[in-house]
Amino acid sequence: MPITTRIWMTGALEWYGYIGDQEMFLGQRSFPNPPDEGDAWTTEAGDMFKVIDGEITVMGKTDPPKKYW
Repeated sequence: MPITTRIWMTGALEWYGYIGDQEMFLGQRSFPNPPDEGDAWTTEAGDMFKVIDGEITVMGKTDPPKKYW
């Protein structure tokens, strides 16, 4: 099933998309490329997304993932 959410990547390799009528940051390396039905991810800011019925959906917000360097 194709994704119907309009998405794009900037020159800084950041993914953005329109969720409803709002432009949202979808992530950098955390963004699944290409996105497929059922994919879920959490951005560096803690925003959670999931692909449901061909659309990227906001699932909520959580604590940002911890980075282990």
